[in-house]
Amino acid sequence: MTNDGVLADEAVRAAWDWCRILEKRTSEAERWQAQERVQAVMDTYGREEVSRGAVFLVGALTAHIVGQQDGAEENRLDPISDLIPAVIRKLPNFELADPAQVPMVTGVLMAAAMGMDTVAWRDQFGAIPPAEALVHNFVLWLLADLFDSVVEQPGATDLLMRDTFNSLASEPD
Repeated sequence: MTNDGVLADEAVRAAWDWCRILEKRTSEAERWQAQERVQAVMDTYGREEVSRGAVFLVGALTAHIVGQQDGAEENRLDPISDLIPAVIRKLPNFELADPAQVPMVTGVLMAAAMGMDTVAWRDQFGAIPPAEALVHNFVLWLLADLFDSVVEQPGATDLLMRDTFNSLASEPD
């Protein structure tokens, strides 16, 4: 956390880098660069801040998925009955996903689906332990995969994130 309590932009970017590390389409060179960036941010801000960045991105991506749906009402993903169960059901596919962390990550997804600030919601429960942080990263990857499927474009989430980060970098202070 920065001195003023604000989530560091670098932590959000590092959280996305964690997602890119998990992605099979990421080249070895890009994966290595992402690992270097994540480590540098953790050295500067701490592991906890990168975890909070992942919680932020889970909220932002959930809102984006829910808000970007076009078409008939029957084709829409309901965040509560469709999106959250679709993500949670796939968590056991990750060998390192600790089932004991599922209630908290489900809570973050519920907060996101309800339009709440996911970081503020999660912060009320204290520090994010490493096992939970890992599951937030898996949830973020699953949301990215879901969005890519919804828009029928592999890598769409990565392009969206890169464009967003690039536009933020080009804004004057």
